[in-house]
Formats: sequence, structure tokens, C-alpha cells
Amino acid sequence: MALVSLTDVTYQYPLTDTPALRGLNISIEAGQFVALIGPNGAGKSTLCYTLSGFVPHFYKGELSGRVEVAGVETRESTLDQWVLNVGLAFQNPFNQISGAKYTVYEEIAFGLENIGVPRDEMKRRVDEVLALTGITDLAGRSPYALSGGQQQRVALASILVMEPKLLVLDEPTSQMDPIGTREVFQVIKAMSGRGMTVVMAEHKIEWIAAFADRVIALQDGAIVLDGAPGEVLTSPLLQGNGFGISRYTSAARAAQQAGLWPKNKRLPVTLAEAVAGFLDLK
Repeated sequence: MALVSLTDVTYQYPLTDTPALRGLNISIEAGQFVALIGPNGAGKSTLCYTLSGFVPHFYKGELSGRVEVAGVETRESTLDQWVLNVGLAFQNPFNQISGAKYTVYEEIAFGLENIGVPRDEMKRRVDEVLALTGITDLAGRSPYALSGGQQQRVALASILVMEPKLLVLDEPTSQMDPIGTREVFQVIKAMSGRGMTVVMAEHKIEWIAAFADRVIALQDGAIVLDGAPGEVLTSPLLQGNGFGISRYTSAARAAQQAGLWPKNKRLPVTLAEAVAGFLDLK
């Protein structure tokens, strides 16, 4: 049985003329790392809010179809019950810091305090997630005295420490440099390897290709492609439709049009794939 199941899901925000999501049917197995891609306004963030219960419990509007996580339908649950199974990391980490705690350590422990986790268990889990996200050295600092990238890791750690079944991330690396981006992707992939299911909206195509198990491409609230990263990210359907395209895919496609790259040879997405592919042409 799939951990996440969306059946004929359509959602329209209040006071808008068109749906933000249109007839989505998605099934996600436990432990899968799924990336959402698409141009601005494609519905990526709305899908993240739907999976995390903010639609319909915070954002109202009209929701039809069924949204189930761990066998529970979203309208049959309250938001405080839903978040025990699903964690959401926003694009701007500042929106996620509680403001109720003075240090990073206390901030990460805040959610565990609220659900009454025993002190020894709380300390073990906080220490583990600090090490996992590479911010042990920030434990005694104020969350507001950090860079954007550091704040994003604190926000991510605050979710991971709750050990949700589903982790939903809305462009979590938008404020990070390449090193920070790699570290976050590695952490997320490690959590997926431990059985946590991950859905991430992201624009950084090369990182998605290197780490995700599956890619869902959205446009105008509907699914246009759904499959393995190497197939979806090199599809000609993405070109010229507002989707991000890897520079290596573009270079190989130009070589293909010039007759230098065989038409039956898969196009690369990452630098390593491009180097291997071009060397193989010799």
C-alpha cells in the first residue's frame, strides 16, 4: 500500500478563476524521494501545501478528490493530527522559526516538548539531527543570528527531529550555495534511505538528477510527465515551456542536432554524465 495517495485531486484558491491543481492522481511508496519541477505558477507549492495539510485546513478554497497519507484522508483529520505524520519545510526558513526559543538547540527541541517526548529521548534525537544536518556547532547560537542557509538547515532539523513519515520541502535550497545545497540533498537522501518518504519542489535540475528517485513535472496544475529523473529531465516536452533545463542536456541536444550525438543515445543531465557521454563519442 502506498504511503501517499492522491485521487482526482483538484484545488482552487478562494477568489480565483482557475484551479491551482487539476485532476492529480499520484501514488508514492514509502522511502521514495520524489522531486516536483515546473515553471512558476505550475502548482508545485500548492501541491506541497496539499500534502502537508495546509490545504484545506489553513488555505480554504475548493478541494475535491482524496488526499491520503498513511491511510488517513486529509479532511478526516485535523491539522494538529496531520502534522504528526507530515513535516513541511518552507522556502523561507524565517517563516518557520518559532521565535519562542533563544538557541538553535532549544528551537529544534521545541516540537518534541510540545508532544511530551521524555527528556532523554529528546536529547538523543536533537543531538542526532544536529549531527545529521551538520549544525552541531550552531547549537548555542540564536536562530536569528544565522545566515539564510544556516536558518534553512535549522528549519529542516526541526522537522527531521519529529521523525515524520512524509517530509515535504518547498524549494529548501533556494538560499544556499552549492556546498550547502549538496549537504541538504545528502541529508534528505539519507533520510529517504532510512525509510522517510520525501517530496521536494525544486528548480536545481542537476541536483535532482543526482539524488531523486522520481520526478513529477507540473504545468498549469496538471501532471505532464512522471518517471525516472533521466527520462523526465531530458524530455523534449520540457524545452521552451518554462521548465529548467540542465546546461549539459542543452549542450548534448545541440550536438545531437548537429549530428554529433546519436539520436538513440540518452541525453545527460549532470556534468559527470555529459563528460562520459562526450568522451564516448570519440
